[in-house]
Amino acid sequence: MMVASLPLVAGFFGSLHPAFDSFAHFRIHLAAVMILCALPLLLSALRTEALMALAFGVAALATVREDFTFTGAFPAEDISSQPVYRLMQLNLRYDNAAVQNVMNLIERVQPDVITLQEVSAVWRGNLGPLSETYPYNLICPAPHGVFGVAIFSRQAFTEGAEKRCLDYGRMAVASFDFAGRSTDVVSLHLDWPWPAAQSSEIDGLVPVLSALGETALLGGDFNATPWSAAVHRVGVAGGLTTMPSPGPTWLYRALPPVIDKLGLPIDQVMSKGDLRIRSARLGPRVGSDHLPVLVEFSFVPGSAVPAEQETSTATFRQSAALRR
Repeated sequence: MMVASLPLVAGFFGSLHPAFDSFAHFRIHLAAVMILCALPLLLSALRTEALMALAFGVAALATVREDFTFTGAFPAEDISSQPVYRLMQLNLRYDNAAVQNVMNLIERVQPDVITLQEVSAVWRGNLGPLSETYPYNLICPAPHGVFGVAIFSRQAFTEGAEKRCLDYGRMAVASFDFAGRSTDVVSLHLDWPWPAAQSSEIDGLVPVLSALGETALLGGDFNATPWSAAVHRVGVAGGLTTMPSPGPTWLYRALPPVIDKLGLPIDQVMSKGDLRIRSARLGPRVGSDHLPVLVEFSFVPGSAVPAEQETSTATFRQSAALRR
């Protein structure tokens, strides 16, 4: 029980050092182990210690209750009558041979915009047919040909907006016109947590994230849970709100699907501005070790900004951030 409590406590200090944040990703698992170990101790002389551990375990779970209890639906607020758009976020896995499974899901869901990660050299060839349905796309390959990110959209690019590939195929940024609303869309693939380079990678992306337009939608494989310091840093840098996770999105793919619930929710969707997320759910397995995240969203009525004005403002902001 005490062994489980040590990394559980350390995970709450992720903002002090990324090593502590690595433990935060397993907060639910560690809290569950500590609670299970404490239960039989209630019948022993260590009853007081067991009660303290139970209280701490429950308190730790309470810090992730928004993700732990998320039903997948958001209040309609003032967007109930607005057009509904769909986003599909998916880490393809670079060596996934089940190409048709992915294509079938896209055909069935018919998302308006798709954010993809681990777009390897092989996947770039396999995704070619998508250009017929999604003519507005940006593919950012990685130098070694294994990873890379991409954005595919039915909506046209915002006229005059810059399309960018950043951090050697880790991030793609493009602006799309959703019925007069210029919206920056980002596909992001962060490195693994400490001792890998995730923290320093976020440091390098801060100027780009802070230069995003007033309305933005980000989908990505963060390799980090929504309650971690890493995800919080990305959100603060971009002025973005992290959507509660609809469930664990990653599990070692050799393990059976029956234990998918034991995985980690490391695929995140963020948004800001006049964009409102209506619902979110997980898609089926498609050969990757990640599950697709399927999101529906709309825009606040009467909030459209002329595309030329938004493009001019975003370009100025991006230039200023890069100068900094």
